[in-house]
Amino acid sequence: MALLLAEASESEKGLKRTLTAWSLVALGIGAIIGAGLFVRTATAAAQSAGPSVTIGFIVAAIGCALAGLCYAELSSSIPIAGSAYTYTYATMGELLAWIIGWDLILEYAVGAATVGIAWSEYLNNLLVNVLHTSPIPYEWCHSPFQTSPDGVSGIINLPALFIVAVISLLLIKGTQESAFVNSLIVIVKVTIVVLIIVLGWNFINPANHTPYIPAPSVFTDEHGVGHSFGGIWGILGAAGTVFFAFIGFDAVSTAAQETKNPKRDMPIGILGSLAVCTVLYILFAHVLTGLESVEFFRTGGKEASVANAITSAMPGYEWLSQFVTVAILFGFTSVILVMLLGQSRVFYSMGKDGLLPKAFGDLHPKFKTPYKANLAILVIVGLFAAFVPGDIVGDMTSIGTLFAFILVCISVIVLRKTHPEMKREFKTPFVPLVPILGVIVCLAMIAGLGWTNWLRLAAWLAIGLVIYFLYGKKNSRLNNGPDNGSDI
Repeated sequence: MALLLAEASESEKGLKRTLTAWSLVALGIGAIIGAGLFVRTATAAAQSAGPSVTIGFIVAAIGCALAGLCYAELSSSIPIAGSAYTYTYATMGELLAWIIGWDLILEYAVGAATVGIAWSEYLNNLLVNVLHTSPIPYEWCHSPFQTSPDGVSGIINLPALFIVAVISLLLIKGTQESAFVNSLIVIVKVTIVVLIIVLGWNFINPANHTPYIPAPSVFTDEHGVGHSFGGIWGILGAAGTVFFAFIGFDAVSTAAQETKNPKRDMPIGILGSLAVCTVLYILFAHVLTGLESVEFFRTGGKEASVANAITSAMPGYEWLSQFVTVAILFGFTSVILVMLLGQSRVFYSMGKDGLLPKAFGDLHPKFKTPYKANLAILVIVGLFAAFVPGDIVGDMTSIGTLFAFILVCISVIVLRKTHPEMKREFKTPFVPLVPILGVIVCLAMIAGLGWTNWLRLAAWLAIGLVIYFLYGKKNSRLNNGPDNGSDI
């Protein structure tokens, strides 16, 4: 622990405290408004809550705020790359670090696959509605578990596999987005959301919002999986589903060590960006569910629901539908890049620590990127994107992230007890109340996602523990002498 603090002290010398509270709010808005909003909102309305998906957004935002305050304390205490995984590795033991690392793999890998599948859907939308050409045949842009209304079965989602492969190869070469391009994408994404809210408001059909909270029932999707629809369980299920739209907000808390006044600015940055985005999300969901019925999102909407709803319900605004399609494709591409970048860094850190094969910690001799980690991720994410339906992998991303947030909340309580002397630039208020509330809200959203997703998470963690005990524990630096672990 002393060695880690010393390393943190050295690393902090190179960081300049330049960010203000408003800089953090802007950063948060850019990170939060991503792919999830345009994909998962319609899914949550169709499968879980109908118009009351707006309440689901509020629940998800509360969970993010509570977990974000805990995350801010961890990230401000030791400013070292690796975030939750590295911090846990050094302070709470190897096994828990493995669980968080394995969980982050689920979050990033499956998240990238989800966005890749959505990219595929919007590519077809672009071909048909913008370029007015023939779409990619159904069987070559859907998983084997999907069947079209006219009985055509999917074989492989080639566009999703293509975009994942291209971005993985770009990351190996070391291509990075410039701040200018990122800023442009952020401006475009926010503009789209505001345009849809302002222009779509006049086309809301009140009948689509009646009843606002549907009576409890069970909806069976195209894969034969039952979902709790309507009522409180429908809202919690929607909260877990749309939680995907908030992934990325923790980018605010990771900037703690570059903030001028973390004690004051961090809560403003986290809660401020969450508040702005939550208001935009609620208004967006209200308009979207007002444009078309729940049945539309179950059948005709699918992943490209936003563009399809505009085309269907807003005559004269086909240009907006086309603008949405083109801009979202660019936005999705940037999100996939960020997720694959984060995934490769988790593989790299775990490879360096010996918990995964050390080859994942190797850097390319010319490009200086973890190319073997990127190639492994290309295979894993590519398989998910090519052969698994988008709604399944999207919920897996949400449940993986919620589980990681629960561990982060718990770790704040544990570290207050085990290392009370640690310097904390930002302290989570009202400990242990805030972390406990964070755990409860995240658990409620996990409960709403249903037993099929609990089984997938349990299976994923079980596979991870088998790998840890058969490989990671035997080969880790902590278990192979002090020399191997001296650079922790």
